[in-house]
Amino acid sequence: MTAAPSSITLRTAWVMLLTLILGFALSQAYRTVAGILSVPLIAQFGLSPQEMGAVAAAFHFAFGGMQLVMGVGIDVYGIRRTILAGFPMTVLGSVVSAIAPNAGILIFGQALIGIGCAPAFLVCTVFIARYFPAHRFAAISGLALGMGGLGLIFTGTPLAWLVEQSNWRAAFWILSALSLAAWLAIFAKVHEPTSPTPASPRWTMLWPALKGYGALLRLPHTAGILCLAFVCYASFITLRGLWLAPYLVDRFGESLIFSGNIALVLSIISLFSPSLFGRLDPGNAKRRLGLILLPWTLVLFFTTMALTHQLWLAVTCLLLIAIFMGCAVWQYSDVRNAYPNHMTGRAMALFTMSMFLGVAVMQSLSGFVAQWALASGYDKYSAVFISVAMMLALGSIAFMVLPSPPKDAAQTPEAAD
Repeated sequence: MTAAPSSITLRTAWVMLLTLILGFALSQAYRTVAGILSVPLIAQFGLSPQEMGAVAAAFHFAFGGMQLVMGVGIDVYGIRRTILAGFPMTVLGSVVSAIAPNAGILIFGQALIGIGCAPAFLVCTVFIARYFPAHRFAAISGLALGMGGLGLIFTGTPLAWLVEQSNWRAAFWILSALSLAAWLAIFAKVHEPTSPTPASPRWTMLWPALKGYGALLRLPHTAGILCLAFVCYASFITLRGLWLAPYLVDRFGESLIFSGNIALVLSIISLFSPSLFGRLDPGNAKRRLGLILLPWTLVLFFTTMALTHQLWLAVTCLLLIAIFMGCAVWQYSDVRNAYPNHMTGRAMALFTMSMFLGVAVMQSLSGFVAQWALASGYDKYSAVFISVAMMLALGSIAFMVLPSPPKDAAQTPEAAD
């Protein structure tokens, strides 16, 4: 068996990666739970569209805001320490959400969950970059993204059924128990190779690590990468994690169970589409061309959903969005190729921060747009999806016109600490 590029065997690396993916799968469940729970939450707390957008965005503001901290934590303290220190917040936040008496406490609980989930996928991508062959990064990252989609399964039909049989609070109690089990599994199975003791205390390495973000931001190709990251994944999570059930229930008169079934199908597609795109990765020379073209398909699908009142066409667009979102794995490969190995943790953290702050901004903005549309006498779903399409277009244009990484970006000296 070929060994991974480290002191651990490839078999051991796979066991540890699969264990880390447990935490990522739960973060996927947490970030999309509002897609189904928005209907009962609006009913119980009398939330406006803008307030519901704030509830869904709280997770992503906290998640995105903590990425730089988690990136430094990974580079300075390691993958194991970082995930074990942060992930217990998901248990606490889920319990707070389960007992929340009002929307304010629920938002607080969602923010705690966002903090706890902040390192969940970042540790997976950095682990893959460090302990697997570089030429397999796209394929293995796609597999990890797909397996993490198992968390989306829970927030489809099973969650809709649970809400109808019990209530929305039961979802958070179940997720808190699963989060505790995942933390215990990571504690037992994930152990990085022992590295030499630093010549100076670890805390003295924090400031140089933070300065590394400044070096990343000074590189001209960073801006375009962050712009596309800000809008691409955000469009899918804004749809799947906030507006899916209300859209199908309000515009087409479908039931919550029907919405859950559609969410389940989208989740199943999400299991395989990243792996598919990972295998179809055209390589460094042609990957960016694909990243320039593919987001425009999403613009088309969201615009169609904004305008159509045909259920079959809306569902077709939903399915196609789930398929084409698999191209997100190419974005990770683009980042992996754009920066040197010693900056991988911080580069992935900066990318992930932009991605999830984009989710938070897009969800908050969509709630504001929906509220404005209702007050102005317009269809709120048309307004929401047109606004999503416009943000996608702007991010894609920025990615096209801003500088791209040089061919030898992974060895660029300006990216050094």
